[in-house]
Amino acid sequence: MLAKASSAAEGLCRWVLAMEIYDRTAKVVAPKKAKLEEAEQQLAVIMELLNAKRSELAALEDKLAVLKRDCDESIQKKKDLEAQARLCEINLQRAEKLIGGLGGEKIRWADEAKNLKIKFENLPGDVLLASGVIAYLGPYTSYYRSICITDWVKFCMNHRIPCTQNFSLSETLGNPVKIQFWNLNGLPRDAFSVDNGVIVEFGKRWPLMIDPQGQARKWIKNMEKENLSIVKLSDADLLRTLENSVQFGWPVLLEDVGEELDPSLEPLLLRKVFKHGTIDMVQLGDSTIEFNKDFRLYITTKLRNPHYLPEISTKVSLLNFMITPEGLEDQLLGIVVAQERPDLEEARQQLIVQTAANKKSLQELEDKILFTLAQSEGSNILENEEATEVLDSSKFLVDDIKAKQKVADETTVNINQSRESYKSVAQRSSVLFFSITDLPNVDPIEKSDDLSERLEHLNEYFTYNLYCNICRSLFEKDKLLFSFILCCNLLISEKMLEKNEFKFFLTGGVGLENTIPNPDPSWLLDKSWDEICRLADFKIFKRLKEEFISHSDNWKHIYDSKEPQNLMFPGKWEDSLTEFQRLLVLRCLRADKIVPMVMKFVEDNLGREFVLPPPFDYPRVTMIPVRQSRCFLSCPQVPIQWPPCSSLPKIMDLVAINLEPYHWGPVAETMIKNARRDGTWVALQNCHLAVSWMPQLEKICNEMTPDSTHENFRLWLTSYPSPKFPVSVLQNGVKMTNEPPTGLKQNLLQSFLSTPISDQAFFNGCGDKNQIFQRLMFSLCFFHALIQERKQFGPIGWNIPYGFNESDLRISLQQLQMFVNEYQEVPFEAITYMTGECNYGGRVTDDWDRRCLLTLLADFCNSSIIEEEGYSLSPDGKYTVPETDSYEEILEFIGIILAQKESVLIPKFFFDFQNLPSSQHPGVFGMHENVDITRELQESRRLLDSILLTEGTGTSKDGGTTDQQLTDVATDILAKLPPSFDMEEASIKYPVNYNESMNTVLVQEMERFNKLLHTIRYSLQQLQAVVKGLVVMSSDLEALAGSLLIGRLPAMWAAVSYPSLKPLGSYINDFIQRLNFLQKWYDEGKPSVFWLSGFYFTQAFLTGAMQNYARKYKIPIDQLAFEYEVLQFDESDSAPEDGVYVNGLFLDGAKWDRERSPLYKTSERRGTLSTTGHSTNYVLHFLLPTDKPPQHWIKRGTALLCQLDD
Repeated sequence: MLAKASSAAEGLCRWVLAMEIYDRTAKVVAPKKAKLEEAEQQLAVIMELLNAKRSELAALEDKLAVLKRDCDESIQKKKDLEAQARLCEINLQRAEKLIGGLGGEKIRWADEAKNLKIKFENLPGDVLLASGVIAYLGPYTSYYRSICITDWVKFCMNHRIPCTQNFSLSETLGNPVKIQFWNLNGLPRDAFSVDNGVIVEFGKRWPLMIDPQGQARKWIKNMEKENLSIVKLSDADLLRTLENSVQFGWPVLLEDVGEELDPSLEPLLLRKVFKHGTIDMVQLGDSTIEFNKDFRLYITTKLRNPHYLPEISTKVSLLNFMITPEGLEDQLLGIVVAQERPDLEEARQQLIVQTAANKKSLQELEDKILFTLAQSEGSNILENEEATEVLDSSKFLVDDIKAKQKVADETTVNINQSRESYKSVAQRSSVLFFSITDLPNVDPIEKSDDLSERLEHLNEYFTYNLYCNICRSLFEKDKLLFSFILCCNLLISEKMLEKNEFKFFLTGGVGLENTIPNPDPSWLLDKSWDEICRLADFKIFKRLKEEFISHSDNWKHIYDSKEPQNLMFPGKWEDSLTEFQRLLVLRCLRADKIVPMVMKFVEDNLGREFVLPPPFDYPRVTMIPVRQSRCFLSCPQVPIQWPPCSSLPKIMDLVAINLEPYHWGPVAETMIKNARRDGTWVALQNCHLAVSWMPQLEKICNEMTPDSTHENFRLWLTSYPSPKFPVSVLQNGVKMTNEPPTGLKQNLLQSFLSTPISDQAFFNGCGDKNQIFQRLMFSLCFFHALIQERKQFGPIGWNIPYGFNESDLRISLQQLQMFVNEYQEVPFEAITYMTGECNYGGRVTDDWDRRCLLTLLADFCNSSIIEEEGYSLSPDGKYTVPETDSYEEILEFIGIILAQKESVLIPKFFFDFQNLPSSQHPGVFGMHENVDITRELQESRRLLDSILLTEGTGTSKDGGTTDQQLTDVATDILAKLPPSFDMEEASIKYPVNYNESMNTVLVQEMERFNKLLHTIRYSLQQLQAVVKGLVVMSSDLEALAGSLLIGRLPAMWAAVSYPSLKPLGSYINDFIQRLNFLQKWYDEGKPSVFWLSGFYFTQAFLTGAMQNYARKYKIPIDQLAFEYEVLQFDESDSAPEDGVYVNGLFLDGAKWDRERSPLYKTSERRGTLSTTGHSTNYVLHFLLPTDKPPQHWIKRGTALLCQLDD
């Protein structure tokens, strides 16, 4: 209201009201302020007291905190000390465990550490040697490897390269546990085989293993049995299999390769791996595939001595996996003990497995211990409870394994001692095996409680059983060779025969010139005296030369004897020499009696049964289990008749087929497939004619297993010897030989017991002319036997050995029957032409042999056979035509009686008193009795040469002696060689002259001999450098060394030489004489008498002589021919007016003949056409006077020779 009346009044009113409120409020607040001030004063006093107490409290709390901290520290220190005490106690316990557990290993580990230090120091040299072995020594034998390693070790030491003195590849790179694993999987335990395994593992190239015995293949199959693919080059799916294996990293075994590999494998062999992004790729065929690093390729070949070109050998790692004597002996010992003491062998095999497992576990534990120790390096291992527990538990396991191994070792010693009793059987068997292995080079018991007696029976039985089985697959000419090798190897293994004596027996020693004169040239050949002098170099024969001179008459008595091997030696030599040493002396004196001497030696040492080969038993062969059912029947001369032999108790259903190139392959496959299913027999004949189908045959044979083949199935294969025949078929099959019988009587018997004569319809197929036909048939059979038996006389019989066989006789007999039946009078001229020129003559390639064949046939195909009673087929009348037309009586006349069995005539027994003699005199063949000496010499030479082939031409085991011998021979020859002819001076002194062709002949001869002289000199100088280690040994130089060591003419020289069959020493002397002949001609002018045998190219000299005459008298040379006159040497001191005087020829097997008697350069009497169109051996025919008909000398094989073989 007041505000509405006056605003001033309103303000005054408000002030009064405020003052009233202030007054009232002031009266209430004033006392309170007084109390507040009093309270604040009291608070300040109390706060001052409180602050003092708080200061005291803070001081006490700080003191308490210090005390508490000290207390906590003391407690913690106590805890730490307690923990340390417990840890020390634990560590003490662990240390005691470790010291107690590993302390026993201290000595061994200390020694091992010392050895490792030595190995570490030798590491550079050992790695170098190991690399060398892997890179270079794979293809070589154990012995040659050891020689190389020894030389390399010496080289390292001489050049201060640290290496292990007794270096071993397996010890350097091999893992003992892995090696034990290899052994369990089939790798032989000998060091050589183990080294091969190491090379396979560490080689950078895929291994190609030379594995004729299948050792490597067995090992690879067992070791890589997981996902292993086994293929052959002939497999159609080869590349597909390889592609899968390469991509997935699976191993592949490429089996049975030859000397060439498929070019499509080259990227794989060379490992041509390339990157495609981040993936490894390789080209295989037309495909590019991923390359898995786990892929492994193994290659094996069954070839014993393959020759791989550098293009192949540089792409693979060649390895010689041929079994060693040690490895074979170990395996054979296991086989023998398994048969005789199966409990021992079973326990041994279990121990081998247990030992391998123990060694593997021990190795793993030791590796675990070392790994644990290595992981603990830098820390206290005692604080690692896990490591300590590992080491502690490992110790117990190690102790347990060692205890087991100790028991195993003790048991092994006991077992080995028991097995050692049978070692002689294994050793003998090993010797027998290695006696067999080189034979392809020549051509391709009752119980006893007494162990010693039992072992003797085992040895005798096994030796003879092996002999019988091997003889089945040998030709007759090689059976005595095998017996002799068998005998000598057994004696060498028993230290009863020295190897160097055996070598002398084969070669007669190696020597060029003998300075000691022949004490009695009237009967003792210079060659024999030279060999006696070389034999005197042996300690046992030291006084032989002197004793020989002093007892010359006694030795001459032995020399003149028909059976020198049965006579006593003069003086002390009868009692002081072994039986083989007697052979050495007799070899020098009577080389022609080597064969009977060898037979007596084998009979005395092995028994008579080893010189009388057992007859072949067809029924026994057919009983061989199906796993060996493939039979290879080699028939070089006699076609196979089916059934093969009437002695078979029962012939199964048989289907035969003749194989020819590009024909019958699919038919044969179907036949084999059906026969395998039905259990019948299949015969594939003439396999050598189907070479292109042989790989398919090999595949078929390799697929045969007992599970997939009927037990009665047999596959018969017939073939001539062929290098193309599959090796695996030969090795897995049963091999047999079927040869014509030896001797005229046996040949006649075979002819009459074979078709078509044994067929009565054929035998009596000429009606009323039967007697004529049968007489001519007998005569023709005799002719067939005669020409086959002439081969035994070598070049005197036939210049070239021909394969006349029953098919020639069969067609001739069929034609004879046809001619007799169709003509009133027997057409002897037609029969002679068809038989001599076509049937038999079709095989004859030598004109002189053809003349001989027809001359012989004339005696057995003429009217006298029909007209004369008891016509004589031989000069001595012992062989006549039988006077009967009965088949049985003719056989009885020959010497056999037949018996009837199941409607079949079979031989019952032979007469002891035959009408025909068992052995034939040389006169039957139209030859002089002295030809037997030539035959015996040839047989002896063939025997020794064949044995030399089995010895090989490699390095001898007498390394140092061999090197020295090679050096001596090379030095001796080089010292004898004159300088080469100066061709420039020769051309000036003897220029080309129209009227004197001999100038050209001389210069050309000097050129030819210069080439040969350079080859001999250069090759010997290279060989000397090889011995000194200055030049790498090549295959040519190796062959040269082998020839020098056995005293043979090296092939390297023969390739540029004139033809010669002389041994090395005689060849060098003959060569120098030829050089001297030319040098004398050059120095003194044309000689008045030419040494015809001294020319390199004899035809050039003869042409030159004819040219001189033609040009002198201006007569065409093709109208000229030589006339011959034999003169005394003193009648030809000056040159003739026309023609030439020649000397140096040798007459072989004859007097003189007005008809043509050929002249040959060597006694071999055969050659090949050279680029000049001339034969390499035949020179020309000579006309010589004779007082006998030409046929007489034709049958004797008369010829003139330019040189002899000695």
